Amino acid sequence: MRRSKQVGNRVINKSLKALRGEVIIPGDKSVSHRSVMLSALGDTPVHITNFLPSADCLSTVGVMRALGAKVDIISDTELIVKGNGLHGLQEPTTILDAGNSGTTLRLMMGMLAPQKFVSVFTGDSSLHKRPMGRVIKPLSQMGAHIVGRANNTKLPITIVPVEGKLKGYKYNMPVASAQVKSAMLLAGLFAEGETTVVEPYPSRNHTELMLETFGVKLKYEGSSITITAPEKMVAPKELVVPGDISSAAFWLVAASIIPDSELLLKNVGINETRTGIIDVLKDMGANLTIQNQRKSGGELVADILVKYARLHGTSFGADIIPRLVDEIPIIAVAAMFADGDTIITGAGELRVKETDRLEAICNQFAKLGGTIEGKEDGLIIHGSSTPKMAECFSYDDHRMAMCLAVLGIAGAGVEIQNPDCVDISYPDFYEELDRLTK
Repeated sequence: MRRSKQVGNRVINKSLKALRGEVIIPGDKSVSHRSVMLSALGDTPVHITNFLPSADCLSTVGVMRALGAKVDIISDTELIVKGNGLHGLQEPTTILDAGNSGTTLRLMMGMLAPQKFVSVFTGDSSLHKRPMGRVIKPLSQMGAHIVGRANNTKLPITIVPVEGKLKGYKYNMPVASAQVKSAMLLAGLFAEGETTVVEPYPSRNHTELMLETFGVKLKYEGSSITITAPEKMVAPKELVVPGDISSAAFWLVAASIIPDSELLLKNVGINETRTGIIDVLKDMGANLTIQNQRKSGGELVADILVKYARLHGTSFGADIIPRLVDEIPIIAVAAMFADGDTIITGAGELRVKETDRLEAICNQFAKLGGTIEGKEDGLIIHGSSTPKMAECFSYDDHRMAMCLAVLGIAGAGVEIQNPDCVDISYPDFYEELDRLTK
């Protein structure tokens, strides 16, 4: 795995020229996680390519190995995973470490809640602060026995085996969340009867697509998804991970706000549950063209041509938030350079990410010339900012660090404290930035 080599702060200078060229987008983090998890429930080898070798995804690899799966790392982006069958997970001999990865922890709680052995999870200091009650509560209603700190809401967390099987359950989700939905569906792989999840708004559906790739039948009715425990998982021989649109988002915005820029982003996953960033940028007047659409591992993939455009403010809320929740920080960067105001509502989930991202955006972007009002569940961003150079803190949050870097090259520069947290999702980000700005 290639990692950034920066020691101390990282200084990003204003780009002196347009961004031009091609960027091959690294593998999708969400799909990379799920490819390893579900491959470990099969009993034949699965060859995974374009895997994202990020810290988060490698946390999932470590957890699955501890549960008895064989994972051979062929190269940075290529794995072969072989499990012991749907019911072949083994009791770990040590505490399972999810690192910084909320996806690893939340999805694995769903997979491990039905098992007949004890599992204990820990993670880094950031993950210890993040709420897990939203997953623990519905799993407990299926009969799971999960014990955690802070009234069963935070790490460390212990999953205790229960008598018999978990019971199928119909869960009406109060807030759309792909991680909660995925945890329920993974628990449903082992539960007695039907497990149904009802979403208030569509959230990313990578788990559903991956389950179907492994031969699991799902039933869709309106906004509900139902799973019944299969007899076995039918593992495909090959899985190709599409490029991550959340990583592409930084280049989509950078090219949109730096004059005369033109970038071709290759191999971008354009799953309709993830393309809110494209919808919002187009609504702001961005010049984006989708090219060469095709399927990759059950996911829709395309190349995206993005050219500089004069952006204007927009408004969006809860109905689209599940489709772009991770992209709100970089959308805020675009909004700073747009004409007029951008109003974001229904984004309260950002307060319980790696950091309180709404507060982080307000505090750090203001240092760089932004005028942003923080609301309990959103932001009001006043456009046409006057950029200035400043030293900013990443909060050890990968998306904040990359947003600050884009703001710096488009504005007057930035010095980023704790910059190497980008390894969580985009280990080569700074190398690509250097290449495109030379």
